[in-house]
Amino acid sequence: MGVPSFYRWLVNKYPNIRVKAIEEHIHGHCVDTSSLNPNVIEFDNPYLDMNGIIHPCFHPEDQSVIPPSTYEDVFTSIREYIDTLFNIVRPRKLLYMAIDGVAPRAKMNQQRSRRFCTAKNDEIAEAEEDRLRSEFELEEFMYRLSKKLEGYIESRMNDDSSWKGIQVIVSDANVPGEGEHKIMSFIRYQQCLPGYDCNTRHCLYGLDADLIMLALATHEVHFSILREDVLFQEQQPAFRSCSTTSNRETELYSSESLKHAPVAKRPYEFLHVWILREYIELDMKIADVPQNITFDLERIIDDYIFMCFFVGNDFLPRMPSLAIHEGALDLLLTVYKQNFKNIGGYLVDMQRINDKKGGYIKLKRVEKFILLVGSFEEKIFKKRLELQERCLRRLCQNSDRQQADETEIFNLDPPTDMSKNSLADINDILRNTKELKEKLKENLRNQSDFLKNGTIRDQVRLGFAGWKKRYYKLKFSAETDRDIEIMRKEIVQKYSEGLLWVLLYYFSGVPPWTWYYPYYYAPFASDMKGLSQVSVKFQKGQPFKPFDQLMSVLPPRSAHALPKLYAKLITDANSQIIDFCPTDFEIDIDGKRHAWQGICKLPFIDEERLLSETLRLEKELMPEETERNAEKTDKLFVPTHLGSKILAVLPDNQKLHTEAELISGAVRVHVSSSPIMLLPFKISIGKPHIPRPLEGVEYPEKAITGADIQKTQLWHEYLGTRPPYIRFELIQKTRNDLHPLNQTSNARLPWNPRFDTCKVSGAGSCSNTAKAIADMKISEPSHSSMFGYGRGQTWQRSSQQSNSFRSSTSNTNNPWRRGPCKSNNNDSEVV
Repeated sequence: MGVPSFYRWLVNKYPNIRVKAIEEHIHGHCVDTSSLNPNVIEFDNPYLDMNGIIHPCFHPEDQSVIPPSTYEDVFTSIREYIDTLFNIVRPRKLLYMAIDGVAPRAKMNQQRSRRFCTAKNDEIAEAEEDRLRSEFELEEFMYRLSKKLEGYIESRMNDDSSWKGIQVIVSDANVPGEGEHKIMSFIRYQQCLPGYDCNTRHCLYGLDADLIMLALATHEVHFSILREDVLFQEQQPAFRSCSTTSNRETELYSSESLKHAPVAKRPYEFLHVWILREYIELDMKIADVPQNITFDLERIIDDYIFMCFFVGNDFLPRMPSLAIHEGALDLLLTVYKQNFKNIGGYLVDMQRINDKKGGYIKLKRVEKFILLVGSFEEKIFKKRLELQERCLRRLCQNSDRQQADETEIFNLDPPTDMSKNSLADINDILRNTKELKEKLKENLRNQSDFLKNGTIRDQVRLGFAGWKKRYYKLKFSAETDRDIEIMRKEIVQKYSEGLLWVLLYYFSGVPPWTWYYPYYYAPFASDMKGLSQVSVKFQKGQPFKPFDQLMSVLPPRSAHALPKLYAKLITDANSQIIDFCPTDFEIDIDGKRHAWQGICKLPFIDEERLLSETLRLEKELMPEETERNAEKTDKLFVPTHLGSKILAVLPDNQKLHTEAELISGAVRVHVSSSPIMLLPFKISIGKPHIPRPLEGVEYPEKAITGADIQKTQLWHEYLGTRPPYIRFELIQKTRNDLHPLNQTSNARLPWNPRFDTCKVSGAGSCSNTAKAIADMKISEPSHSSMFGYGRGQTWQRSSQQSNSFRSSTSNTNNPWRRGPCKSNNNDSEVV
């Protein structure tokens, strides 16, 4: 799930949650990933959201990388990508890979809208790019990918010593659910198992911003998110010249390698959730807490997550006045803190998530809260109009200065035989190709900027008198005051249902598979009166089958991604459901600056009509197509000796609890001749959510202080475009300068990996990194902050492996290796 601008807002507000990841390279040799992790933290369980891997391998974003020409090229890139991530994280217990399966209906509507808009804009989109995207979605490709992953994992577990001591689980596209949510279900499942180690170190790879909120929702303290450093990438050249190219890079850009260039190498970073928890604890301090309420960080975090839903996501449109780039999240948090007593306390109580009467959410408090947020709408709309007028004046002043360089032509004719050209010639070709594509993209962006080209249309005119009536008339076809009130109540009902649906989805899995928000637009925050009267009872329902999902989201021009029988249903004019797939539909760009922001107004799929048509075709599918359309379970890969123990104690269709605490569930056996055993693995349903750290968790020593919390200035009160944050460029520079691997002196500075800076004597926080560089008064990290690998330790190192890294990060100076740790079990009862 994507939340535009959320990550940039978060790292600007809480800059020290980011830590540069170290990727170890040994030229000409394989890296021994069983040795100490150069990132200092020894992770137990990494989880890979595979869509963040598959898409860039199928369709590289870096224009200097040659796109794949065959499926085999894609599979090769995926294997290399996984190897890279494995090298960085180095799992010690388990590796979980999750590919997106069938999504809930609420998500399908967003997928459907995106694909139909892409198809309609084919005139300005590159045909080849769209073709690749369509092929990427092929169920056939996903089926083949699952088989390739099985072979890859067996090979690694057999031949690579680093893989031999771990268990691997793969949840492929035939297992229903979005990849990241399947991962969260597995983590919640682990938490409920007897003997679960509450100090397990989790690491989740993925770029979606909602992973941060999902990680917070687990209430696991030792949780990190690994991702590409997209902010750092924006400032770096993506291409190195021939003169500075290493031997390895020379091979990469040789004429032979142009047949298949791997995905471009990017810098990685960790986002540490326990640091974010510290920030939230200080940033969300309530000045006037009612006497009958105890401050509870875990409930504050749950409210924090819930408030983020109002800025929009893949399931609900954002409210018109709440945009992250306009400080919406700062406004939500400020209103919450300043009115906590007036609201009545916490908004949600996730300890009561199984309450059939909806006790997990305090709707009266939520209504008070969002109406208070709505009281700022008029000011927000006026500020928006002021900035738009200012931008128009500036564009008018600069229009005469712009140079007409759109027709600039690059000489990109490649020689007939590339193998005879020098490396410098190949570099020039790649560089020029990239520059041309970037220029074309820039031109397309300028054409789609309605403000710049003077074609912006705004009929609602938010901020001008009568804006609310115009909104309901133009967006909901409500003419009279009576019609507006009826429509307002209906929208509030459905939007409130959506808030509850997303809340349950984040904390306990899919509530009902079939629910969706049946409108294209959200209500105003000031119109949420009556929210407290909403009563919702969700019915669980069943997920679609894979082909049914494709039928719901693919436009007719992508029909080749379906079996032939199914394809006719969205292309044949005589089809009973052809009305689901119009070739001409409205894209509402009213009030939007960019074309891509338009609202795609497609008819909503009638589930009953769709399934009645596809059900009668299932009997005519080929055997391989039937298999691709089936719902399956996760696959557990374990060494044969452990698999034998499982088989010895496993009666058919019964639950299993063995000495390997993470292997439990309904499993049936598939035995192969390989030393690796593959077992179907199914997570038990109905495990209760635990919305707080488990008893016995070891908390790291606090690293964030009040000095690290930035004073919030609301966007609509600031005279400029955007209130200033600490510039992440400066923070990134100082962090890189202080990073232990970037020290040139033999005497390394002591490094606190918890927030990737050195502690300053007398400063107490990493907000003083500039002062640290100036004074160079660096103190040794406290031994009281050290803690060990955790209970139930299973990973052992040889003395040779330990010595290979001990010179730069010895255990005596490393707070992440071993030793005691501060424990804080604050489970006071909260009203």
